[in-house]
Amino acid sequence: MGSENFIEAAAGFPEPFRLLVCESVESTNDEVRILAQAGAADGLIVLAEHQTAGRGRRGAAWFSPAGESLALSILLRPEEPKALWPRLALAAGLAVAEAVESFGPPAGIKWPNDVWINQRKVAGILVEAGADFAVVGIGLNINTTLFPPEVAEIATSLRIETTQYISRSEVLGEIIRRFARRRIQIGNDFDDLLSAVRLRCVLTGKRVGLVTAKGQMVGTVEGIAAGGELLFRTASGLERLIQADEVRLLAP
Repeated sequence: MGSENFIEAAAGFPEPFRLLVCESVESTNDEVRILAQAGAADGLIVLAEHQTAGRGRRGAAWFSPAGESLALSILLRPEEPKALWPRLALAAGLAVAEAVESFGPPAGIKWPNDVWINQRKVAGILVEAGADFAVVGIGLNINTTLFPPEVAEIATSLRIETTQYISRSEVLGEIIRRFARRRIQIGNDFDDLLSAVRLRCVLTGKRVGLVTAKGQMVGTVEGIAAGGELLFRTASGLERLIQADEVRLLAP
């Protein structure tokens, strides 16, 4: 699918979203950051057919073969207080999960930033904040059928799960329409967003290992708190975590 399909899809985006398609960039998050610092307005989406240095959490490389997946970043200038901006990861994850589900397979959310199908990762979210803006990066595997050995056991795609070729431009449209609704719920209507995330949370009740600013932690996830924090029970008590650099399921 060429960029003209994306442009056609963009014609149906809700305000204020608008699309810039790039053939190749190092990182869509970095491109959006540069444009934001130059004064670009809320709602700009940079989509790349190919990323040479796409990254996930902790700077890990993000596998994103040209023509098979979506790699995009969205510029936001939220009106909500900056303390609420971490909730954008949940809003984006939920929007992607809902978009995935519109093509068939039920999707799970691995707090705070991954979307799973059948216990495998189909999408990752990377939210980065600037002085007066936030960048929401989304990577979604759509038509990939072969993954590198290091991620082959943990990654999947819409095509693998549905056995169908899926239009990337259609998926993009679904994501943006859903994100337009969910992004405004990080403030006043957060309960509605949170209940939808809780329904899809793949960590609740599971034994999990975390890497946080405090170091490595092991415990059991009891759910997601009213503010979007992970309720994490360790040997020393209940923790409320706003974010974690690494989250992995452990054997029971």
